[in-house]
Amino acid sequence: MDTQTHTLTWRARSRRADLLIFASWVLGLALCSWAFQVMTESTIWAFVTDAPSQAADIGARMMPPDWPYIAELLWPLWETLNIATLGTLLGAMIAAPIAFLAAGNTTPSKVFVRPVAIFIIVASRSINSLIWALLLVAIVGPGVLAGVIAIALRSIGFIGKLLYEAIEEVDTSQVEGITATGATTHQVMVWGILPQVAPTLAGISIFRWDINIRESTVLGLVGAGGIGMKLESALSTLAWPKVSMLLLAIFATVIISEWVTATVRRRLI
Repeated sequence: MDTQTHTLTWRARSRRADLLIFASWVLGLALCSWAFQVMTESTIWAFVTDAPSQAADIGARMMPPDWPYIAELLWPLWETLNIATLGTLLGAMIAAPIAFLAAGNTTPSKVFVRPVAIFIIVASRSINSLIWALLLVAIVGPGVLAGVIAIALRSIGFIGKLLYEAIEEVDTSQVEGITATGATTHQVMVWGILPQVAPTLAGISIFRWDINIRESTVLGLVGAGGIGMKLESALSTLAWPKVSMLLLAIFATVIISEWVTATVRRRLI
């Protein structure tokens, strides 16, 4: 009686899985090709090929920077710092209660209140601060106030999301211990949850302030105050030495804010 020997070959995936992966790659490449075509259908390639020479020409015009112009930038820089600081404080004050309403372990209602709070957080994060500034300049007029509110509205989503996730991850043993003493819901919140998330709120706010420094430097491009208004004026008049001085001032401000943020966060943590 003849016996047939069947050799089994080990495969990391089934043939069907291999075909699905191959099809996914083909569809992904087709999608990338289509997206590239859509993005470049109105591109004038003559400008693209000429870009290096244009960049070199503008770079030459920006040198040397207009050093005496720095005297006119001190007040706009101060406005920019105020926009970032006040906007961050206002955003943190609004975001903190919203985060408690959005967290699953502190919200008074998971059916109604929590979805509304999460919607506010998502809406804030979905709209860039520059767009908020455009809307607010049309509503409250140009100036620092529009910039402060724009930064605050943008900060609510960032701070609120990170904070409500931190609230949901608090140590439950501390909460259970305080609850076991007969504490009310308010007392549990104040003595069991708030002390655990307060350092997190401070750290998030400092981190957001650092981001807001960068964002507030460009709000002036749409009339929301700060050094961005000087930058828009210099760009519109093709005053390239002033533009280079403005960029250096913005760069120095960001470096200083980075150092301040790192120092404060080290002491908090």
